[in-house]
Amino acid sequence: MQYIPPNYATLFVATCNLLNLAAPNRVYYENQDAYTEREYERKIDWIGERFHALNADVLAVQEVWDESALKACIARSGLRYDFVSVPGAENTPPHTGAQGTPRVGIATRLKVDELRSFVDFPPGFGVEVPGLGPHTRFERPPLLATVRMKHGQQVHVLTVHLKSKRPKFLQDAQGNPLEDRDDRKVGVMASLRSLLMRGAEAAALRCIVIDLLQDTNVPLVVMGDFNDNPHSVTTQLVAATSEVAYDKAARDVALFNAYEMQGESALKKDVAYSHIHQGFPDVLDQIFVSEEFVATSRHSLGDVRRVDYFNDHLHEGRDRSRSDHGFVRALLRLRTA
Repeated sequence: MQYIPPNYATLFVATCNLLNLAAPNRVYYENQDAYTEREYERKIDWIGERFHALNADVLAVQEVWDESALKACIARSGLRYDFVSVPGAENTPPHTGAQGTPRVGIATRLKVDELRSFVDFPPGFGVEVPGLGPHTRFERPPLLATVRMKHGQQVHVLTVHLKSKRPKFLQDAQGNPLEDRDDRKVGVMASLRSLLMRGAEAAALRCIVIDLLQDTNVPLVVMGDFNDNPHSVTTQLVAATSEVAYDKAARDVALFNAYEMQGESALKKDVAYSHIHQGFPDVLDQIFVSEEFVATSRHSLGDVRRVDYFNDHLHEGRDRSRSDHGFVRALLRLRTA
């Protein structure tokens, strides 16, 4: 009997933290100057060039203040994305962009069957943060897009941006400090607040992942800025990859680091980092996939062919017209038959 190799459809996905992408002449953070028209043009030119190089079917973006600015970047890229959305950062009246914190968004050339933004944690998953009270909502709501490939296969794409490690100091409604930031013990408590908030967000995100994966075979891609590395406690709270080693049933709801799932022919380079902090490279921007993309799984529908890190600009010096994060792109495949 003749072996007929399977046909595959390819799916390029990429995650991009755009470092405060905002419209010109509008204040986004009280302590930062608005972009001038010239700075804005430089920023959308630079991002447009990067989008063109990525040429992804699905772009997951973070740190967007104005949806209009993202659309301007896409226009500069020369690529066509029929669907662009950044919930909470819309600029159609009466909306005036994101307020307080930037948002996550998506751009895709695929058909979108459903779009859903998650604001509140599931019941019972809030935590008490010292000095701040209950933390029961995502600061930057994760965005779920259910896209449909040309051969009809649905894929869930979840864009995330978890709380940063930056210390969370107490301040009043006007942004004035309420505690001594030079006191090192106060600094410890401020860092603990951030960790508690990121941990709670990770746990709430895990619940969303379980709901999407349990007893289904719709592939899931989770990507974005996790603000911690792939093997950290908070990232593993979301992925639960390690549970697979001792519980085979856990595969159904586990996530797998796309970089570690690459095919044998992929070049696994030592330049796999997406952020540099005080001279040390780290991976904060990540792409995770469900077992449908794990070639060795009996529930496999495809595989991860390659993961690339676009990070050369991290060595070009700090400039807010560029991003302080590298962009990560994965080439995924799904069988068409």
